Amino acid sequence: MRLPELLYYAGYSVHRRYRTNNRKRLPCKVLSIGNITLGGTGKTPAAIALAMEAKTRGFRPCILTRGYKGKVKGPCFVSNGSGRLMDSIQAGDEAVLMAEKLKDVPIVKGSDRYEAGMLAIEKLGTRNQEPGTDFLFILDDGFQHWGLFRDKDVLLIDGTNPFGNRRLLPLGYLREPLKAIGRADIIVITNAPELTYAGEGKRTQSLQIEALIEELKKYNAAAPIFFSEHRPVEFKAMDGKLFSLDWVRDKSLYGFCGIGNPPSFRDTLLSTGAVLKGFKTFRDHYTFSVNDMRAIAEDAEKSGAGWIVTTEKDIMRLGGFELPDNLVSLVIEFQVEKKFYDEVFKF
Repeated sequence: MRLPELLYYAGYSVHRRYRTNNRKRLPCKVLSIGNITLGGTGKTPAAIALAMEAKTRGFRPCILTRGYKGKVKGPCFVSNGSGRLMDSIQAGDEAVLMAEKLKDVPIVKGSDRYEAGMLAIEKLGTRNQEPGTDFLFILDDGFQHWGLFRDKDVLLIDGTNPFGNRRLLPLGYLREPLKAIGRADIIVITNAPELTYAGEGKRTQSLQIEALIEELKKYNAAAPIFFSEHRPVEFKAMDGKLFSLDWVRDKSLYGFCGIGNPPSFRDTLLSTGAVLKGFKTFRDHYTFSVNDMRAIAEDAEKSGAGWIVTTEKDIMRLGGFELPDNLVSLVIEFQVEKKFYDEVFKF
């Protein structure tokens, strides 16, 4: 371990010990979903899928999110379960995307998730006699939020690039040492499209995935491992009009994004049959400007692309100025084995 990593690890260890020793507990079930690397594992689509499934199973989900890069301080409602109340500048792109997708699910932003949860209980009330016991709180990006007790920790691991160069921040992408995998109650390998099924429901997977499973079991032999994809569903225009995946097959596109895993988005676009004339990347959570969009539109026109496409998360950061008429976003859904949900909601 090099000096920058040692310094990071020392700070990480002190912070984790302090937060763990002062951990608080909400009067209800708490489910955390997160990762041990910087971005790119698809936490937001997974949190959305969990909230939707929770509703079908009779739970009352409420998402607690940090609201990364949102400028509003203190616990606040991004949505109170009746639609979005903030924009991406106030709440952050991920929180706003969840509020757009889950119009009847409360989304509460706050760096302190205990305070955020108590705000939901105080303001939204309860259907039971004991306050808050009917909520199911979902911690978005909560694996490192040690200050709040959770009933289950779901850990997402990117199947295409699990641990980067295997170094801690700032020299690598790891938020924690790999031994932290041992804390997970459930592990999900995301971006695993190479997974196939052969006779009688038996799984077969690539040697890369097999090696990853073997390594994960060295750190955590007890946690069940599931496989997921972030599958393209449709395209969405700025006016809300939806286009099926078949729509793109005779179209040429120019793509751009500012997310944690740009190659994954590019590969997903290509999987739809689209012809990519160009592709531009920005840093994760990038704040786009008028000049950025003007340059993108000019590049797209020069490339001969008829349409410009980006992610739903990036669309959340494009409010406030005029956008090209030929801009669409690719709608992605988290898809996973049914047994995963059975395990998650087994309290």
